[in-house]
Amino acid sequence: MDTLRFTLTRVLKGILVLLAIAVMNFFLIRIAPGDPASVLAGESGAADPVYIAQLRERFGLDKPVIEQLWIHMKGIATLDLGHSARNNRTVLDMIAERLPATLLLTGTAFVVSLILGVVLGVLAARRVGTLQDTLITIFALIFYAMPLFWIALLGQVLFALKLGWLPNIGYATVGANYSGWAHIIDVGRHLILPATTLGLFYTALYARIMRASTLEIAGADFIKTARAKGLGEGYITRRHIARNAILPVVTLAGLQAGQIVGGAVLIETIFAWPGIGRLLFDALMQREYQVLLGVFFVCSALVVLFNIITDLFYRFADPRIEIAR
Repeated sequence: MDTLRFTLTRVLKGILVLLAIAVMNFFLIRIAPGDPASVLAGESGAADPVYIAQLRERFGLDKPVIEQLWIHMKGIATLDLGHSARNNRTVLDMIAERLPATLLLTGTAFVVSLILGVVLGVLAARRVGTLQDTLITIFALIFYAMPLFWIALLGQVLFALKLGWLPNIGYATVGANYSGWAHIIDVGRHLILPATTLGLFYTALYARIMRASTLEIAGADFIKTARAKGLGEGYITRRHIARNAILPVVTLAGLQAGQIVGGAVLIETIFAWPGIGRLLFDALMQREYQVLLGVFFVCSALVVLFNIITDLFYRFADPRIEIAR
């Protein structure tokens, strides 16, 4: 019952946060330079004032800002994120079409980085001061410091252009028309480079945090007591050290699980991955306000959702933690 009350409270708070974010995004987009009506008119070759005025009226840009905000918020409440003038499609359909590719990319990068980071952190802490610890620490420092776009370009040059092991860009092989397992394998090969690039930074971060947390827990009195009782080192590491040391990593991972979706914009652009990050970049270049607002709202919703899941996972990871009301 406490868990249900806690979940409902967090969901309500999340809805209020989303509404506040939607309002802020609306005003931030409106104060940005550029006029979508002028851009559309210029591309159509009829950039006269009359035509621009007609476009502004057609897309509601001639209404007062407060009225535009009310229409926008009413649309969010009914899951109507607007209409794309350039693509002549609803924004919700465009996001729904791109979202699975983004979730596949970011989900793979997140899970792999979390597992690999925790394992590397524990291994480094168990062999602290040895060559193994030094190599893992150097690995973490290098990939924590290197920019994502630089890692992406290096991966493309080495593994795609030089060695030819992996595809360079895209979601699947163009014109191959694979199906079944052949399609899954093809998408998997295209996924390796972007997911690895996106996940390396988080792997390095989680490894560093897990190493420090493991060393701190390993010196605690209850760990010394477990050793004095004659328990095996492997059992102590799995059941006592890792279970407690992973909590800071879970906290950070929960905060970044939603943010990694927004961080995929750069990776999706470099690797031509057809996700909402690429959609966001294209909409920004084309001054598509409705698409921008729709993508921002979906990304915000994912951040709130993952934060709620993280709070619930805390209870699962350590039942001693009380659920706050």
